[in-house]
Amino acid sequence: MSYVSYLTEGERVGLRPFRLADGPEFATHAHESRDLHRPWLFPPTTTGEYESYATRLIEDGARAGFLVCELATGAIAGFVNVNNIVHGAFQCGALGYGAFAHAAGRGLFREALGLVLGHAFAPAADGGLGLHRLEANVQPGNTASIALVRGRGFRLEGLSPDFLYIDGAWRDHERWAITADMAGPGGADRAGLGRGQGFAQS
Repeated sequence: MSYVSYLTEGERVGLRPFRLADGPEFATHAHESRDLHRPWLFPPTTTGEYESYATRLIEDGARAGFLVCELATGAIAGFVNVNNIVHGAFQCGALGYGAFAHAAGRGLFREALGLVLGHAFAPAADGGLGLHRLEANVQPGNTASIALVRGRGFRLEGLSPDFLYIDGAWRDHERWAITADMAGPGGADRAGLGRGQGFAQS
């Protein structure tokens, strides 16, 4: 396996940026995970779709995409994206994330989400995104994703009816959010890994 440099590491996972070269592995895992993701999430399942998806994440300054990789093997376990980043007085972004089937239910995404919070809330001068607030919009029936964000300290702020057009219909979403102050020193508590696993629209 070639050397991989991670932006940040936990006990079992590391975060790194999307690369175009990751297309075959990402698409294969996404294809294998269709039953797990539906009806909440529709990540690219072909290398062509992945290339367009990753290019947008790499080039769009209002997005930051992270591949979640298992440190022991380097295998891609899933992804977390910070979308719709707005700076200025708002300093906010919206989370989208998904675990792949081979990594689901192992507590990896509780750790990964903690790493993302730490990176997102770290000052830009320190290499972070310099954000104050992150939102996760989750369909009410997606209990695994709700458990994940609740377990990381997000608070429920309300319901947004007909919020996103997914799988042929406008879907209601619960709005969960966390601020840098709520996350505590360092942006997030990286201890006490749990079994929370989930998906939010990316």
